[in-house]
Amino acid sequence: TTFSLWDTYRAAQPLMTLLHRDMLPDMAQTFLHIFAQQGKLPVWHLVGNETDCMVGNPGICVLADLFLKGVQMDKNQAFEAMKKSAMLEERGMKELKEYGYLPYNVTADSAETVARGLEYAIADWCVAQSAKELNKQDDYQYFLKRSKGYTKYFDKQTGFVRGVDNNGKFREPFNPFHSAHRADDYTEGNAWQYTWLVPQDVHGLIREFGGEKPFLTKLDSLFIVNGDMGKEASPDIAGLIGQYAHGNEPSHHILYLYAYAGTPWKSAPLIRQTLTTLYTANKDGLSGNEDVGQMSGWYVLSAMGIYQVEPAGGKYIFGSPLMDEATIKIDKNKTFRIIAHNNSRKNMYIQSVKLNGKPYTKSYIYYKDIVKGGTLEFTMGDKPSSFGTAPNDRP
Repeated sequence: TTFSLWDTYRAAQPLMTLLHRDMLPDMAQTFLHIFAQQGKLPVWHLVGNETDCMVGNPGICVLADLFLKGVQMDKNQAFEAMKKSAMLEERGMKELKEYGYLPYNVTADSAETVARGLEYAIADWCVAQSAKELNKQDDYQYFLKRSKGYTKYFDKQTGFVRGVDNNGKFREPFNPFHSAHRADDYTEGNAWQYTWLVPQDVHGLIREFGGEKPFLTKLDSLFIVNGDMGKEASPDIAGLIGQYAHGNEPSHHILYLYAYAGTPWKSAPLIRQTLTTLYTANKDGLSGNEDVGQMSGWYVLSAMGIYQVEPAGGKYIFGSPLMDEATIKIDKNKTFRIIAHNNSRKNMYIQSVKLNGKPYTKSYIYYKDIVKGGTLEFTMGDKPSSFGTAPNDRP
């Protein structure tokens, strides 16, 4: 009865679709019951009560993930719940419909407009993909267009997402390091952290940067730069590697973005560093709030060597497996084994992959292939390789 969805839609829920498949129809039904009772999908339920305490429509993402992964449910009823939740004129949606983004000087609550807008765009992409599945072309086109709303906040001159007014002008003054906890344009973060929050359209974000080279230059910088975040900085900005903040959930997909730009090997040392230094078995063993499973969910998926970047649908990106072997129990008679050959602290780079004994060249695997059961084998090495770098092998 507690759904920390702003956090858990990113990894904990996708992990559940692998580990607790018998529970998934009940979870979908629970979401539809909540929709029937409160008129919208859950935003952040605490002991069965809506708190609306975080931004966006993450309940849509979770239901869409179940929907697109083929979990048993009334798909028309589920789509109605997603669409109606995405159209409710509350929490800034009226202004988003009018402007195509959230102007900081028009909405009733002028804070967190960038974070809210980016999260709405993520949920809208989920609605669009669900509409496509049901061949609802008008809905698909409408929500797909809305999901591109993140471009409105992207300032090509500075390479950051920024607050925008109703005339399309960026908020001044601007400091990408500065943070004021839930009182500026972001939610528990700053521009350095929020610029990457486009998991639904990474290639679109790359285009906003002007191509792979400037995208990669900026992404490399994220893990190096340091700056003064100010006296009012959110305490949630924790677990820092440069300005990458593993202690808060909007950053959790960022380590896997390199695969989209053809340099998946760049993820490996950063993933290993996060797994081995920002998690311990001590009382202070998490670098941020557990948030009902999200911090641990990230760890379990990443330790196996996979992570779902897109918010729904089940494309799991390869990273750098920490475990030599992991077995997922798909159902009573079926398992999916992940084996990392020649794996060690130094041998963190994927050299080649086999799926069920056959060479596999893509830098990701689909949910539908995992749940068939079988064996995924990584061969590891101590130097970067060309694995997954070809355009056709990228997510």
